[in-house]
This record gives sequence, structure tokens and C-alpha cells, in this order.
Amino acid sequence: MIALLLFAAVCCAAPVGNAISAYVALKTGAGYGEGGVAEGGSAADIPPRMLTAYKKAVQQVGKHAPKCRGMRWPILAGIAKVESNHAVGRNISASGDIRPRIYGVLLNGSGAGGNTTAFPDTDNGRWDGTATSERAVGPFQFLPSTWEGVGEDGNGDKRADPHNADDAALGAALYLCGNGRDLTKRAQLKAAIFQYNRSNAYVSNVLGWIDQYTAAATDPGLKDVSGKVRTLLEAALSQRGVPYSWGGGNASGKSYGICCSPGGKSGTAIKGFDCSGLTQYAYAKAGVRLPRVAAAQAGVGRRIPARLGTNALKPGDLVFYGTAPGRDSTIYHVGIYVGGGQMVNAPRPGTVVRLDAVNAMPGYAGGARLL
Repeated sequence: MIALLLFAAVCCAAPVGNAISAYVALKTGAGYGEGGVAEGGSAADIPPRMLTAYKKAVQQVGKHAPKCRGMRWPILAGIAKVESNHAVGRNISASGDIRPRIYGVLLNGSGAGGNTTAFPDTDNGRWDGTATSERAVGPFQFLPSTWEGVGEDGNGDKRADPHNADDAALGAALYLCGNGRDLTKRAQLKAAIFQYNRSNAYVSNVLGWIDQYTAAATDPGLKDVSGKVRTLLEAALSQRGVPYSWGGGNASGKSYGICCSPGGKSGTAIKGFDCSGLTQYAYAKAGVRLPRVAAAQAGVGRRIPARLGTNALKPGDLVFYGTAPGRDSTIYHVGIYVGGGQMVNAPRPGTVVRLDAVNAMPGYAGGARLL
């Protein structure tokens, strides 16, 4: 399995002297080279045939693991995003076969790709194409020895193949379900992901993707929202898919950004929004002027303390995140709450404006109500 650390960064440009550095360095472990860095994140980045496989596995898992609770397609999508980027770039047949096949690095202890432990061959090359050692296979990157224990036929061809989308998704669902886990409980979901790859960084990365796909699974309904709140939400939602640009965006709309984020990412060649540029734009459409950076925006309107929890938020509220919640000077990020635990968000360099779960960002620091 692939172990990755999750990038996080200050998302709203400020003068260099006031910028708050909050990031975790990325380190790639062994595995398929296109495994997902936590950027982007909506159902739109999943090939339709792979999404079908994830949903089919959820329907079938109860037949094989009747005690399992809470399996959802975003859980499988989170794993597959990190392991193989949903097999993007491969051909996926109507029956689910993926070609060319996806192979991880040869786990022979050579150090290549980060592997330092040799795994002896168990399948004589049947699944991983080599009898000299083991390597992970398929969109969920199973070791052949693990596949022998969880592999099931998901597409009805009477063959369990880790290189088949339906079979692999069902196998992953069964592996995550374990001995009757309840995946609606966060602690048990974390335990399941940790079993998949015993790395806390990996767990955080996958959970981030699960939260993003969960948020993307249902589009927010605005039928109960009216007036200026509806105007600003429609303005924010209309920008989904616009690139993130460090220092980009203002009350007039998207713009080229500046150099450079704490991670060294420049927005000078990207026309889009950073987090506070997006909020400036959306609120301007509703007739409200906001300061440029997130920490300053926290001083506008009626503050909603973090201690009240996210249930105190209402559609249209600003949502803040800080390195030291309770100290507004440490606020590094802002989004716009749309209801149902979701916000419109411009997360970080390399991403786009999108819907995210409110808990997808660390350091919840409360909100502010301006309308």
C-alpha cells in the first residue's frame, strides 16, 4: 500500500510579515507513482466506470459481510484515490477489467520506491506478473497474499481478479469491514484505514478524501434560502471548478494571484481565487464589503464562537480555521457555509473551488454571520 503525508497550507494571501505558516511536508512512500496527493476532490474526478464499481461493491458487501455497517462509496473512493488515482489513464472495459494493469514497485527490499522489506513471492506471478518477489496490484493495490484472503467475484464472471474494478472494489470493502466493523463511527473507520496501511499520515490523507467525496455526493439544496444569503451562495457555488490562485480573486471576481504561498506556490500565472478572495467576491454580490485576508474577515459581523460547534452555523456564514482556535490572529483559512455540514471552499494551491465538508480542514475556529 502507498503511504502519503497530506499537504496543508495557508490558503489566503497576506503580507509576508503576517503570513502564518501551517503545513505538513509531503513524503511519498512505495507504490504506484500516480497515487493521489490530496488535491481536487469531487465525484467529477472519478471515471464513471470506477464510480459504478464503488457503488456496486457497497450493494454487494452485505452478502459477504452481513455484520458490516456503514460502508459507503466515498470510503472506497478515498482509498482508491490515494492508491491509484482511480486508475485514471487506464482503459476500463464494460466488465470492469483495467488495462494496462496497475503494478506497484517490486517489494524486494532494494530501497526503490521506499521499500526496505523483501516480500517473498506467493502467487508465482499470477497477479503481479513476477515470480521473483511481490508487488501490489490493481486500483486498490492489494498484495497477492492479501488478495487470496479477501478476493471475491464482483462482476459475475465467476473469477476474483484484483485487476478488475468490480472485484477489487468488493475486496477492498470486505477488507475494510473486517470482523463486523461499524464504519459510521469515526474511530472504527480510522481503524479500518489504518489496517489497510499502518501509517497515521495515510489515514489522514484517506480521511480527507472521504470527507471531500462525501461532501460532493449531495449537491446543496437552496430551496429554503432566500434574499441576500441566496445571492451570495449562488455566487460562490457558480465558481466551482475555478482554479485556486494564491492571492487571487477580489470583489470583482477571479484574478491572477501573487507569489508566493508558504509552500512556495505562485499564483502569478493562475487566474482564480484563494479562500478570502472567494469570500470577498461572493459577499460583494450580496452587497457586503469584506477585508482581504481571512483573519481580518473574522472581525466583521457577529462572531460565532467555536465552542458552540458547527451546528451553530447557518447558510451564508463565514467559516474560519486557525492554528490556535480562540485566537483570531492565527486564522489562516475561511470558507462559506452552505448547510448540511458543507462549505464552498478554495482549499490550497493545486486545487479548485469546490464543496467540502466543514470538518475537512483542521483547526475549526468558529464563524461569523453578516446577513
